[in-house]
Amino acid sequence: MASLTYEAALAALQERGRFGIRLGLGRTRALLRELGDPQRTFRGALVGGTNGKGSVLALVASALRAAGLRAGETPKPHLVTYRERLQIAGRLVDPTTFAGLVESALPAAARVARRYGDPTEFELLTAVAFRWFADQAVDLAVVEVGLGGRLDATHAWDGGVAAITNVDLDHMDRLGSTVTAIAREKAAIIERGDLAVTGADGAGRAVIRRRAGRVGVALRVVPPARLLGWDRDGIVVDLPGLGETRVGLRGRHQAANVAVADAVLDALAESGIAIVGPAARRRGYADARWAGRLELIEARPDGPGSTREVLLDGAHNPAGAAVLAQALEDLRPFLAGGSERQPPPITLIIGAMADKDVAGIVRALAWAPALAGAAVICTEVGEARALPAVELAAVWASTAGPGAQPRVIRSPAAALAAALAVAPGPIVVAGSLYLVGAVRALVVDDPALRDVAGSAG
Repeated sequence: MASLTYEAALAALQERGRFGIRLGLGRTRALLRELGDPQRTFRGALVGGTNGKGSVLALVASALRAAGLRAGETPKPHLVTYRERLQIAGRLVDPTTFAGLVESALPAAARVARRYGDPTEFELLTAVAFRWFADQAVDLAVVEVGLGGRLDATHAWDGGVAAITNVDLDHMDRLGSTVTAIAREKAAIIERGDLAVTGADGAGRAVIRRRAGRVGVALRVVPPARLLGWDRDGIVVDLPGLGETRVGLRGRHQAANVAVADAVLDALAESGIAIVGPAARRRGYADARWAGRLELIEARPDGPGSTREVLLDGAHNPAGAAVLAQALEDLRPFLAGGSERQPPPITLIIGAMADKDVAGIVRALAWAPALAGAAVICTEVGEARALPAVELAAVWASTAGPGAQPRVIRSPAAALAAALAVAPGPIVVAGSLYLVGAVRALVVDDPALRDVAGSAG
């Protein structure tokens, strides 16, 4: 039984945020050694990429659950609670167990600090997740890379299957200023003895192919599945070996992600790690959900009798914003009050981190046909890296043209309340996963996300 409360454990973890992001594997490997090298007790897939890695994780994990397998999962970043980052078979770690894991890891972190420096928040959380997976004797793990790949803490583990969804420009201050440079960082998760999968194209694919060849790894390059159609709740694709298959994630870009996910399951089977048959794959893909990524929520601001549609999507880089723009064009006829002839008017609540390509994000959204004439509210979350709402509004106005007059409402809660009060159609929340998390906490009451020690996980 943990003597550390959940609140104290969370504070101890967050306090490590002062160490910032320090890429490198030395501290994580030393920390894992102190914890008994739990990562050596299970195999699985390490999933990297610029965009789509969370969707691939959600699809693979859902199919594994449908096959009756207990997979450790590390989706990131969390939206509402840190516990979202530690899941087994889709169930979050409970607060008491989380506190115990952190409590047991803190002395190990102190010992590591004497030689390697203090482990960061992410490094400690990664080690804690691996320790929990080992304690629970998971069948396998599906682990999402945090940043880049080569020096990311998750790369201290090699599960036998490496997947890279795609490569685009993001985190350029840390990974490099070109697709080629970023691809080198991501491709490094492919280790000798692995099976590798990628959906990348162009210069990124060329780098990944060279890395696979250099370490003697078979690389499967996966084109997007053929898109057959879409509706309000997902898409339908044609997958080799499965035929017509429903996917419970919205957006035509998921045709690429489900193809990568299916190839990851093939690789897991070929590696002798896990076998997921056609029926479980179909069921898993149809049941897949990914919070905060084109997630459509029916909010009830005035009680049971009133329903408003809120679409949440991080869209925190230009490529993600372009995907959101296309998805909005596809979804508008299916949203409340809309039709193909008369799409509903959209209200956009947007917030962004200052270290992102904010101009690129705004450009992708401001000129999107689906957002023509949209009412725009600029807001900001309480994060040190957040771009002030007034600066974001200035970027929007200068990008969208002289007629653009976004409102500035600094508080996300107040921005949502204002939108719910006057928006004639659906409300879209985008630009930052921090913002999506803040709004989701206001409109979704999920008992599993309540951080009360002893609650069900």
